[in-house]
Amino acid sequence: MKEVAILLLFALVLNGCGSNPTTAQAAEGGVWGAKMLGGESTSSGFSFQTEFTVGSNGALGITNFQFLNSGTDNCFGTSIPTTSGSLTNLDYNTADQLISGTFSFTITSAAGDKVTLTSTAVTGLVNINNNTLSDGSIIGNWALVPASNSSTCVATNGTFTMTQTAS
Repeated sequence: MKEVAILLLFALVLNGCGSNPTTAQAAEGGVWGAKMLGGESTSSGFSFQTEFTVGSNGALGITNFQFLNSGTDNCFGTSIPTTSGSLTNLDYNTADQLISGTFSFTITSAAGDKVTLTSTAVTGLVNINNNTLSDGSIIGNWALVPASNSSTCVATNGTFTMTQTAS
């Protein structure tokens, strides 16, 4: 994915700032990888990759999602989960290149088990010439709420780190 629409949202924020941030080192968008720490028994050790765009209302348009570890089969089964999310309330500080906002990402299994990632810490470098983000990072908390009939997932939580890699 060569451009990430998330940057269009950043561009809107930057247009109102009237300052010139440092140009990003890499101009391409990328794949985001997440590692979720914490949890217990079969409800732990989740890792995944995803690609998304951000609509004008902050809703994520998720174009790709894949769990990276086989341990998730115990909790999420083998069917592809549904995903949704948002990135809203963006603010860009030109002094330290810090981008902040409210990030939410939800993964729901076919059985109804639901993992939600939330954060208010989104960082990266923005290239205002082509509206792309590089070296993106999101750090926050996650929580799993098992479906009412789930026998393999347990309610648990932890922290996560999500990083952007060049495409």
